Amino acid sequence: MSEIVSAEWLKQNLDKVRVLDASWYMPADKRDPRKEFEAAHIPGALFYDIDALSDHSSPLPHMLPTPEQFSRDAGALGINDSDMIVVYDTSGLFSAARVWFAFKAMGHDKIAVLDGGLPAWKAAGGALECGAAAPKPAHFTARFNPALVRDFAGVKSALGKTQILDARSAPRFEGTEPEPRAGLKSGHMPSAANLPYRSVLTSDGKLKDDGALQKLFSEKGVDLRAPIITSCGSGVTAAVVMLALEKLGARQVAVYDGSWTEWGGRDDAPIVMGPA
Repeated sequence: MSEIVSAEWLKQNLDKVRVLDASWYMPADKRDPRKEFEAAHIPGALFYDIDALSDHSSPLPHMLPTPEQFSRDAGALGINDSDMIVVYDTSGLFSAARVWFAFKAMGHDKIAVLDGGLPAWKAAGGALECGAAAPKPAHFTARFNPALVRDFAGVKSALGKTQILDARSAPRFEGTEPEPRAGLKSGHMPSAANLPYRSVLTSDGKLKDDGALQKLFSEKGVDLRAPIITSCGSGVTAAVVMLALEKLGARQVAVYDGSWTEWGGRDDAPIVMGPA
């Protein structure tokens, strides 16, 4: 199963996969993804609440939970170890990549992202249904893969040694625009390169083709054969960049789970301003 599937592919294989709606929005958007799911979603889909299915012992937003909690949460959602999963969101390609990353970090590789999300599904004439999901509990076994995740200490020790791609916008990266979360410093990590997540997407919210992605990463001096850490504001759009890298065959990519919400809030985190 590839990392990305089209709406046409999903229409033909809908009865063979478990579909998850992983829509999520920044708090300032004042949108309720669960209510939107209940109003219209892909038939048979279940709602994956990124904030609820996270580590609530952490002060940071939607951090990965322990494997034990993930096993319970995924099982309660009706996911079992053999399920092939397709995850989507209403934005096109945004928060779905975070859930793709979460499952892969928990050892479940049978998961793909719907390219273009719900807008692409609608454009392809896909059916919709409404109402709350009623999943039947299943048994899921999470097996944490530490190679896909980096914490603060791991990123700090990697500065200047490992490629770090920051998926935030250029103004946030350069420190000319304040962070959307209060109390965070502006700027970026020393040695990080700025690759805004939108740069890997087309105007309709799909991943760019391989040629365009190759050109983009080449222009940024990214070596796809060497280790890469992706970061963003809170670990959501970093997964979009990871998805693009994996599409091109990069296999040494990890997400900094705490991302700038952690880095920009710590006094012991080195920060630089301006362009990279």
